[in-house]
Amino acid sequence: MAAAVSARRRAILLVVLAAALPLTACDGDPAETKAASAASKAPSSGYNDQDVIFLQMMVAHHEQGLEMVRLAADRAEREQVRTLASAVDATQTEELKLMKSWLAKWSKPTTSEAAENAHLHHGAAPATGAKEIGALRKAKGAGFEPAFLNLFIGHQGSAVEMARTEQSKGASSDAKAFAGRVVESRTAEIRQMLRLLNS
Repeated sequence: MAAAVSARRRAILLVVLAAALPLTACDGDPAETKAASAASKAPSSGYNDQDVIFLQMMVAHHEQGLEMVRLAADRAEREQVRTLASAVDATQTEELKLMKSWLAKWSKPTTSEAAENAHLHHGAAPATGAKEIGALRKAKGAGFEPAFLNLFIGHQGSAVEMARTEQSKGASSDAKAFAGRVVESRTAEIRQMLRLLNS
């Protein structure tokens, strides 16, 4: 089972990194902490089901991610890993507020059965399900960092996959612009985490 998950994660990373646009942001600061606050607080009224499902999936995805990075900010041994975790925490906390506000303005719930099913099809749940996050909670000492980095690389790879689907199938210009920021920032994070994992 672990080997299958690892193979799937590697496949996700190959797709993500091969498809990524060249990035101009400094790799030392992959999390764009001002991205969410700079975005429009009132999304355009033109949206479709894909926009709604994307935001609902990303709400759940962000909540999982925040749980992981808060563990890392407390338990990681290296300062670079703790700094990365804190930066991701700040960015995704603001993004989570933004996405929930958009769904509220569209009179849509933050979760739905359709979003949960779509999340499964994107492969996000097998990489960061309750079992995997539970194992991360139990990891301590020198074993924590590689466990976190491996899990979070796959997690952010799933975010890029979902964001690329939104870019191609969404209707809301605001949601699609947000998806573009997700692709860029998460790809930079993945690259940084791969370097941290191999150093």
